[in-house]
Amino acid sequence: MKTLYTTKAISTGGREGSARTEDGAFEVNLALPKEMGGPGGDGANPEQLFAAGYAACFNSALHNVAAKKKVELPKETTVSATVGVGPRDDGKGFGITAELTVAIPGLDRATAEDLVHQAHIVCPYSHALRVSYEVPVSLAE
Repeated sequence: MKTLYTTKAISTGGREGSARTEDGAFEVNLALPKEMGGPGGDGANPEQLFAAGYAACFNSALHNVAAKKKVELPKETTVSATVGVGPRDDGKGFGITAELTVAIPGLDRATAEDLVHQAHIVCPYSHALRVSYEVPVSLAE
């Protein structure tokens, strides 16, 4: 794959710390949700960040596919991503779940279903969740 864009984010303190992009364009305080034994609070959590990124990326893919098919999407088109985390059945760590709900008001169902299907193929988040991808992990020197 030819990479068109790369970004880097740095996390300090894990789920109860902060995360920021290397270029300073984004910074967020993190808080462990009550459901996971934390205090909750004003900070975001990794699942919220993943859900926001996935929803935005899929919505972009949807608009891209629609433009190629010469279909104008209404401004009210939305994509919501529901993301969950929990212990894996194999007992060796945690897993993530994701579900998308797309609303395209005013568009006939057959056309909307076709666009959503094509966007699911185009969206890199969908692709990464659909296929096995070994993430390289290294220790900084």
